[in-house]
Amino acid sequence: MKRFLSLVLALAMSLCLLAGCGGTGSNSEPPAGGQPAQDAAQPAEDTAKPAEDAAQPAESTELTGTLKVSGWDMEVSGSLFKAVIDAFTAANPGVTIEAIDIPAADYGTKLSVMLNGGSDVDVFWVKDADTIYPIASRGQMTDMNSYIQRDGLDLGIYNGQAEDFNIDGKQIGMPFRTDYYTLFYNKDIFDECGVEYPSNDMTWTEFEELAKKVTTGEGVDKKYGAYFHTWQACVENWAVQDGQHTIMDTDYSFFKPYYEMALRMQEEGTCMDYGTVKTSNLTYTGVFSDGSVAMLPMGTWLAATMIEKVKSGESSVNWGIATLPHPDNVEAGYVVGATTPISINAASPNQDLAWEFVKFVCGPDGAAAVAGLGGVPALLDDATLKALTSVDGYPEGALEALQVKNMVRDRPIADKVSEVNQMLGEQHSLIMLGEVSIDEGLAGMGEQSKTIQGG
Repeated sequence: MKRFLSLVLALAMSLCLLAGCGGTGSNSEPPAGGQPAQDAAQPAEDTAKPAEDAAQPAESTELTGTLKVSGWDMEVSGSLFKAVIDAFTAANPGVTIEAIDIPAADYGTKLSVMLNGGSDVDVFWVKDADTIYPIASRGQMTDMNSYIQRDGLDLGIYNGQAEDFNIDGKQIGMPFRTDYYTLFYNKDIFDECGVEYPSNDMTWTEFEELAKKVTTGEGVDKKYGAYFHTWQACVENWAVQDGQHTIMDTDYSFFKPYYEMALRMQEEGTCMDYGTVKTSNLTYTGVFSDGSVAMLPMGTWLAATMIEKVKSGESSVNWGIATLPHPDNVEAGYVVGATTPISINAASPNQDLAWEFVKFVCGPDGAAAVAGLGGVPALLDDATLKALTSVDGYPEGALEALQVKNMVRDRPIADKVSEVNQMLGEQHSLIMLGEVSIDEGLAGMGEQSKTIQGG
């Protein structure tokens, strides 16, 4: 009988161990998804002593294996890719990451070759939004919905960005980092004019009026109230800010109020003339860092550049950040930008481990690593925003200014989006140079968009 009981106990413990090894394994610390995994483990505390002991090895099991991960310019100083890879391997010493570092200029082509080769890469970042749809349409991106549901991840933490990578119901990418438009301003110009700084809840109508108040001087001494760079995005983005339209529409009448504003400001001299900017080959960094303009709507990437220029003595501008102005019918905090996603190769034999990596770099730990280097993580909660704006050189008030309620992509993930975007740029130049009227330009955009999209 004693021998029989021993055999039964041994068999029970073996079954428990097998049950504990059924998943992908987890770290001793909670995973990036956090609470769901902790809650799932909770019932073990109430089980009988033998089951509790049997479950113990599963709790301490570490992730193991090798992943091939591709990105671009990974060895460049301050690479966000390298930062999150290092953070992941530090937390999971049993995992080896083989980084496939590709020059940025060659990334799209070489990534396509690797994916066509099958399992040459397990996980990859996507550089150009224009390439996402073609890769997805070839079935080369894993649908991560089952993992997301299993781990109870709330995609709402990405402020609408996760939905951008859901194609036909498949979550083929997760948001990693982002950049979005905000309003940079020169505090010294506002102080000299005795005008209050831009608020974090300002409409484009109020922006236009404010530009008049801070435009001063003449000729080479003139300081402009505002500056719109030559990209069509610096006019058209404000028209898609409400999320009701995209550049893939074929009726572009919704662009009209913002072209009217830009041309009106040119005529009044409150913003630099498009033709002058184009022919003089001026850069938005140059005109803002030399103190020529009071307000500049531009992407968050400019913050790191300005911090460096001020530290190095290249610029003496006392600058600040405010929330991007918004249309009259849209609340503050609705912004326009672009997000870098990370995806899993559908042909990878390491799907579970690949998901653990994706979940980590897009979760709180990855976001902290990105923010610590001055990058903007896609996971923009209070903690990551605080870490980002605590980087030395960020101006006072940046934490409040960079709050986001919703982010709209400047270019949606869709077939033919690259061709449509190029066409819009050509028509934009014609409108801004006065070679066609706004109505003529918008009509031309619509007809060409229909042709490109086959409609």
